[in-house]
Amino acid sequence: MTYNPEFAMALLLVIPLLAAGLIYVSRKQPNVREAFTIIASLLLLANVVYLVTQVAGGARPELHLGTFAGKFEVKFQLEPLGATFAAIASSLWFLNSLFAIGYMRGNKEKHQARFYGFVAIAIAAAMGIAASANLITLFIFYEALTLSTIPLVTHKGDKKAIRGGTIYTVILMGTSLALLLPAIIGVQVIAGTTDFVVGGVFPEGTTLLTTSILLLLFAFGIGKAALMPVHPWLPNAMVAPTPVSALLHAVAVVKAGVFTMLKVVVFTFGPSVTAATPASTFLSWLAAFTIVMASVIALRQDNLKARLAYSTVSQLAYITLGAMLAAPMAIVGGALQIVMHAWGKITLFMCAGAIYTVAHRTEISKLDGLGRSMPWVFGAFLIGSVSIIGIPPMGGSWPKFFLMAGALDSGKSILLAALIASSVLNVIYLIPIAARGFLKPPQNPEEDAHIRVLAKQHRWVIIPPVLTAFGAFVLFFFAGPIVDFLTPILPGGVLSGGA
Repeated sequence: MTYNPEFAMALLLVIPLLAAGLIYVSRKQPNVREAFTIIASLLLLANVVYLVTQVAGGARPELHLGTFAGKFEVKFQLEPLGATFAAIASSLWFLNSLFAIGYMRGNKEKHQARFYGFVAIAIAAAMGIAASANLITLFIFYEALTLSTIPLVTHKGDKKAIRGGTIYTVILMGTSLALLLPAIIGVQVIAGTTDFVVGGVFPEGTTLLTTSILLLLFAFGIGKAALMPVHPWLPNAMVAPTPVSALLHAVAVVKAGVFTMLKVVVFTFGPSVTAATPASTFLSWLAAFTIVMASVIALRQDNLKARLAYSTVSQLAYITLGAMLAAPMAIVGGALQIVMHAWGKITLFMCAGAIYTVAHRTEISKLDGLGRSMPWVFGAFLIGSVSIIGIPPMGGSWPKFFLMAGALDSGKSILLAALIASSVLNVIYLIPIAARGFLKPPQNPEEDAHIRVLAKQHRWVIIPPVLTAFGAFVLFFFAGPIVDFLTPILPGGVLSGGA
């Protein structure tokens, strides 16, 4: 069979799903099982790189998967925004897999084959979301992603895990079935299509009341975007092993949510309709509130993963804010935030997992002096934190610049206050973590000396976050090409002016 764009589109699903099958078959052979995981992640990355080059050249690769009810197509079509999401998910699957091998073995976690298998299925669902040509296809893979990650959240199988998994399931399935699905049906009834079209699909004469109701249904129905008050699933999912937390917060679930939010605004409503819809103003303010309030809650968390979870809630709201501002600069800023946040936040979660694996510490108050025993981990944490805060020369500085410019373009400059407040709060709740590790004396010098020895034995939980931290730095210098790649998603393909 000839390797061409259509075949490459099919491989987006085939590679991870085949990997899941091979992982199951080799479940009693850890080395073979994990080799299949790594090989599959590299093959998927190479395949996505090929598709990205096709999209960059102006192609829009397609694949028809089927038709049901006579007229509803399940179809793939890859455009720049979807290609960007696919690139993030595939590249970080590889790095997260390296980390997972060190973490799962280092902590002697049970059911490791099940873990790797469901991760592969979740990646397949993420690829389906990235390549969706319409809302129907996106909804199918959106639900598949939820279902495939439930066993990951409940991995440990204890009461705490079951409770966290129940909250996760009820909120994500409840919002999508009660709100997202009716919104999709509403689009089909009013526009006569659920296809993604640059500039939107609503016919002239669609009332502002109609678009407001639909926009609200989408905003709260896309529960994976974690906009308050539908965010509690995210901190409750922290009961999962750290590689799952990294997958949820940087690679698959939350990025699928904010990607869907941005895609709906750009390709279903269109920036001009979104900007004119009264609900977008309300949702802009709600996103700003989420940005600040989640940061305040993060400040109060002593558990490292809990602090990072609420930080994620805040950082995701940046993307919702960019979508609702609907100015070209804000939309591109939201898309950039998907990229930059992924690399910065997976670094922080991997560092948390490395600290747990080597030192068995989960509370920030117990990290004093640990940076001297684990300098690479705390150094990576500091770099990831600087990127999340948005300080140059880190990749995370660009989204804030574009979002601020977008707020000015859209006439909502007052919302700059939320972005500024968030940056200040980010400094307050992230920088002291690394500072504790490097600057405070160890609480138990003898134990920390032993930890220094253990760190050398657990290099596979240390190398991946160092690599992702380096990625967060390198991305600062590639923001221009990424922006150029994304610009065609805008009506007219022009990055200037208001919506």
